[in-house]
Amino acid sequence: MKALRCPTDELSLTNCAIINPDDFPEDVKHIEVSTGTNQYFVFTVKHHDDVPHGAVGFSLPQRKWATLSLGQDIEVRPYYFDPTSSSECLCTIVLEVDFLQKKSTSLEPYNTDEMAKDFLLRFSGQAFTVGQQLVFQFKDKKMLGLVIKSLEAADLSALKSGQNPTPKKTEMGRCLGDTVIQFEKADNSSINLIGKAKGKIVRQSIINPDWDFQKMGIGGLDKEFSAIFRRAFASRVFPPEIVTQLGCKHVKGILLYGPPGTGKTLMARQIGTMLNAREPKIVNGPQILDKYVGESEANVRRLFADAEEEEKRLGPNSGLHIIIFDEIDAICKSRGSVAGNTGVHDTVVNQLLAKIDGVEQLNNILVIGMTNRRDMIDEALLRPGRLEVQMEISLPDENGRLQILNIHTFRMKDYKKISPDVDLKELAAKTKNFSGAELEGLVRAAQSTAMNRLIKASSKVEVDPAAMEKLMVARSDFLHALENDVKPAFGTSAEALDHLLIRGIISWGKPVTEILSDGMLYIQEARAAEGSGLVSVLLEGPPNSGKTALAAQIAKNSDFPFVKVCTPEDMVGFTESAKCLSIRKVFDDAYRSQLSCILVDNIERLLDYGPIGPRYSNLTLQALLVLLKKQPPRGRKLLILCTTSRRQVLEDMEVLSAVSSTIHVPNLSTPEHLLNVLEEVDLFTKQEIASLHKKLQGKRIFIGIKKLLSLIDMARQVEPNYRVPKFLSKLEEEGGLE
Repeated sequence: MKALRCPTDELSLTNCAIINPDDFPEDVKHIEVSTGTNQYFVFTVKHHDDVPHGAVGFSLPQRKWATLSLGQDIEVRPYYFDPTSSSECLCTIVLEVDFLQKKSTSLEPYNTDEMAKDFLLRFSGQAFTVGQQLVFQFKDKKMLGLVIKSLEAADLSALKSGQNPTPKKTEMGRCLGDTVIQFEKADNSSINLIGKAKGKIVRQSIINPDWDFQKMGIGGLDKEFSAIFRRAFASRVFPPEIVTQLGCKHVKGILLYGPPGTGKTLMARQIGTMLNAREPKIVNGPQILDKYVGESEANVRRLFADAEEEEKRLGPNSGLHIIIFDEIDAICKSRGSVAGNTGVHDTVVNQLLAKIDGVEQLNNILVIGMTNRRDMIDEALLRPGRLEVQMEISLPDENGRLQILNIHTFRMKDYKKISPDVDLKELAAKTKNFSGAELEGLVRAAQSTAMNRLIKASSKVEVDPAAMEKLMVARSDFLHALENDVKPAFGTSAEALDHLLIRGIISWGKPVTEILSDGMLYIQEARAAEGSGLVSVLLEGPPNSGKTALAAQIAKNSDFPFVKVCTPEDMVGFTESAKCLSIRKVFDDAYRSQLSCILVDNIERLLDYGPIGPRYSNLTLQALLVLLKKQPPRGRKLLILCTTSRRQVLEDMEVLSAVSSTIHVPNLSTPEHLLNVLEEVDLFTKQEIASLHKKLQGKRIFIGIKKLLSLIDMARQVEPNYRVPKFLSKLEEEGGLE
């Protein structure tokens, strides 16, 4: 017989071979077509008078499957199913489905349950073979192309012996009225299947199986990573149909904020590596801005263009597009906050808001923003639906620091370039308030110290070749780097404290020891887990009584990892607003550390107080009052030490009520106090001290320790014979002796 076209489109949709009624008897329901040696294809047949004698009409999908050409000679014989054979009864047919015409696609959902019913109504009783191509018109939707993916037939022999029949894979069989029909989406197809008759879809895991914390160089961020995963990626692990049933929307934006060097950019980069997604687009905030009108907004649109195109083409089956904005605060400042500008910042923010969660929202994007200044970002960007997962990447704790040090010394351990005396746990304990970048810098500094030992500094710099193989980074190299090379940005202001304690603390009497012991109590109160987390102490007393030195000593005794000194001399010439921002930054930095101490020296000078008038900065006063009362974040402890010589003025300004405790620092008031200082400074001989003791009997002393030390410094310059009388006369002149 000859292969011809199917006479009508309606007959093509039957997926049957069309024969002339006179060629085969009416009881012939199926035919076997042979196109060559060992090439046999079984078709269910329909009779039609339009097919000539000696010919069989095939549709285009049938000709493709059986590799038939028009007019080809074929062998055709009747085919009968054996009623006793297990292939007679198909229990499951799995069909791969796609649009028949790839150019004509639709995002309209196709209900597989209804498709299965329709399929059985039309094709029950027909023969099907694995790999066979079919055409299927479902309702009035776009034409579908089907391919038989797999067939399962019931084992009738097991049924006859009284056992439960287990389905067996088969190459060919007949569809019955109760056959289970399943539809699976073809690879790279954009068809949107819904319903329970949808077969299992092999979905690529969104999490890259090769991903590993250690290899990625991330340490100390386990808790943050697990929180980000729970909020942003858990919904993407589930199949789309489960997400649809929950009515759940994926998180579209993450904001990572925190101090510089804590690993925000590194984390964002590794999120891209962690996911099986499109290659992330990494953009620096300032790169978006352009001098031409409208070009900045166009730059934002270009970032989302690929995601938009894929969303239109593939709908819910689109891949995930990651867009990473480094320094996002450069382009997303609060609208209206940039004075005198052309409005470019505002329109860029508007464009970004529209793209992330506007009227035409995209579900296949994940925007990751990073900033050190979360307070500068427009609040509309931080609402749920936009950058809704906001994660603070703070300074690592001791365990985190150990992880980071292990990562940066991993290769040195592999090649045995690190000395056995290096204890990373000890280094992790010593590096309080170090960020990840500073820990990496510490390892580099230790390596350079070790390498420096092998360099001969003669007329020309030479490396000792014999010692190169023996290069080892030792504990002493790390300690040298810790003391001299790398200091944490959020660490102790050691130099500032040492400058304030340049003369040390002279214990001239009981008041000094009591103040220091009270200071230890306040330190313990600040450390206590059950406390409020905020302890503020005001040291008040007459000028030159040593308040600043005592406050510095208490701060040093606290041994808190973060100690900052806020003094008026750092803010000379500042405007009121600049002064407020500077004080605010000190407090903001303190909130990032677990234990912090702030020394606010000479409050009345900080407030620009002047007795003539009187004048003071109300803006700075209000800022300071707010910050003195503000509770630090949960889990953070803050000790604030303030000093003043104007107790009454601060009481009128309500500063005294803002602090939790007040300590009075008195002047020296007895001859014994004075003699204690003179013995401590080692200037006068025993005879001179005895002489001074006699002359001071019955006298009243009233002088600050700072003033007294300056008089002693002056007395050092006087000849020994005139030292005592000169010292006493100066003491009387200064009003310290009556």
